[in-house]
Amino acid sequence: MYPFKEGYFAVRNGWYVLAFAQDLKQELVSRWLLNEPVVLYRKQDGQPVALSGLCPHRFFPLGKSKLHDDSITCGYHGFEFDSQGACTKIPGQDNIPSTCKLRNYPVAEHGMWIWVWAGDVDKADRSLLPDLVEISYERAGFTAMPFYLNEIKARYQLLNDNLLDLSHLAFLHAGSIGVMANATEPEELTEAPGVIRSRRRMKNSPAPPVVKTTFGYEGLIDQVNGMDFYAPGLHAGFADMFYPDGHPQAGQLLRKSQVFHAVTPATRNSCYYFFGMASDSVAQMELMKEYLKKTVAEDIDASEAIEHMLGIHGEPTREVVKFSDRNTVRGRLLLQKMMEAERGG
Repeated sequence: MYPFKEGYFAVRNGWYVLAFAQDLKQELVSRWLLNEPVVLYRKQDGQPVALSGLCPHRFFPLGKSKLHDDSITCGYHGFEFDSQGACTKIPGQDNIPSTCKLRNYPVAEHGMWIWVWAGDVDKADRSLLPDLVEISYERAGFTAMPFYLNEIKARYQLLNDNLLDLSHLAFLHAGSIGVMANATEPEELTEAPGVIRSRRRMKNSPAPPVVKTTFGYEGLIDQVNGMDFYAPGLHAGFADMFYPDGHPQAGQLLRKSQVFHAVTPATRNSCYYFFGMASDSVAQMELMKEYLKKTVAEDIDASEAIEHMLGIHGEPTREVVKFSDRNTVRGRLLLQKMMEAERGG
C-alpha cells in the first residue's frame, strides 16, 4: 500500500496514541487501531483500559454499550466483560464459552497521551515509549498542553510524509509558520535506533507571520527548526528563533516552541492526529491553540486531497523524488524494515 511495498500498511509491534490522557474518563470511548475496533476507558482506580471494541456474540460495537463499575455490558444482548476482557456473564445461561472474550491490549499512560500496543502482547515494552526528557516534554519551567484530536480521511503514512519533509512549510503554511528558507536551506539528518532527526539552520531569514502575530516583530531572524520522528508514530518538533547579527539584541532568544504530533493508523485509509505543544508560557500556548487551527487544517486538507486522488487514480507505481525528500524516504525505509522484521523478512 503506497508508499510501502505491496501488502504492507503499518507497523504492528509499536506504541500508538489513542487518546489524550485528560480526555479518558470512566466512560467508553471508541477508537480504531490498524483496522480493529478498540474501546477505551478508565477503571475506578484511574487505570486506563484498552479492549477489543467488538462483542464476539453478534459483533455489536462495545463503544455503544454501557460501563458498570469496571465492566462493560454489551448494549445488544447484555454480555458482560471485565477489564481484562474476560466474559463474566451471559444472560440466560451459566456456561460461558472459552472463546467468548475480548482482546486485552497493553496500555500505558505516558506524558499527555494514552498509548496502546498494537501487536504481540509478549513483545510490548514500555522502554520503547519515547523518553519524555529527550523529546523536551519534561523540561524545567515548561508546561505541556494537548491541543487537538482530528480523525483524518487519509492513510497514516501520508501525514508521516508531511511531517518528515518540512520544506512544505514554505508553501502550504506560508501564511502562518513558513518562510522560503524552509525549502531552500540544507537539512542536517541524523539517525539512531528507531529515531530520525532533522535540523535546518536559517540565518537572516524573514520572520514567519506567526512572529508578527505573537511578538509584533517583522524583521529578519536566525532560526533553527527541527523534527524528531520516533517510529512508528510520534513527531517531536521545535522552532528556536533569535535576533540576527546586526540587531541590538543579536543572539538573544526571540521565541521558542515545542510541538508534538502523534499519528496513529486507524483504518487502512484513515488515521488519528493528536497535536500538542509545550512552552514556558501558558498564555502563549492559549494564543497558539487558536492560531494553529488553520495551519493544522492545511496539513489535514493536503493529506486528504492526496488520499482522494489515490482512491480515484489508483496506487502510483513511481514518483518524482527531490533532494529534500531524503528524510521522508528514510522514514519510509525505517517503517518498511520494521514491518518486514515482524514477518521475519
